[in-house]
Amino acid sequence: MLTALGLGAVIGVLLGLLGGGGSILAVPALVYGAGLPLASAIPVSLLVVGISAATAVLPRIRARQVRWRIAAVVGGAGAAAAFAGAALGRLLPPQAVLIGFAALMVVAGWRMLAEQTAVGGACALPGGGVNWRSCLPKAVVAGAAVGVLTGLFGVGGGFLIIPALVLGLGLPMTAAVGTSLLIVVVNAAASFAAHAGDAALDYGVIASFTAAAVAGSLAAARLGRRLPAVRLRRWFAYLVFAVAVFVAVQALVNPAALST
Repeated sequence: MLTALGLGAVIGVLLGLLGGGGSILAVPALVYGAGLPLASAIPVSLLVVGISAATAVLPRIRARQVRWRIAAVVGGAGAAAAFAGAALGRLLPPQAVLIGFAALMVVAGWRMLAEQTAVGGACALPGGGVNWRSCLPKAVVAGAAVGVLTGLFGVGGGFLIIPALVLGLGLPMTAAVGTSLLIVVVNAAASFAAHAGDAALDYGVIASFTAAAVAGSLAAARLGRRLPAVRLRRWFAYLVFAVAVFVAVQALVNPAALST
């Protein structure tokens, strides 16, 4: 229980400092820190992702920074695809899932290091909004891809959703972040439902980890505004790379530990 509290607080602080992305460390923390089997760690991670995103999206809804129609299209496609991702996870051995997760962490770290200065795209209309006639398929494909990853790995996927919304659909960054958070909530809820019954869940660990994560996120949010965002994201990307190497090595050297 104390381990779950400590790890949840660390994940929450990272979420608060970075405004997202910290939840990608939840599954490795639960597997290798709290000793949960992968089948239990994924739904617990989804709860942390979903509740943290819901907490963060509420003030953005009040500030009208959420594009509801885009969230419905992308989130709806993702929610449906999340069940496919969960089904795929049941077919794969835990070792393969963790190695794939390590590869996804490398992509996430690279996205955090990449400069994101371009805004707009072929889907953006001159007066704002989205040209749905030509870009509906792109939005559905992007949502489905993120949904599969959420269902398979238990991650929010904001590091992929935001570039798709900004570069593909032409949303300004403030609207992209708010809309992405709502999409993450929808995907996480669907993915958690898809994983229901996969493994016995210790709700004491879930409550401790999630409460500590939310508390840590809220406590660190104010501090995050005073620290250099670019430097924070750079160092966090390096941490993600290091954890990705650790996860891959552990999955290759000690695969039996993933199901115990």
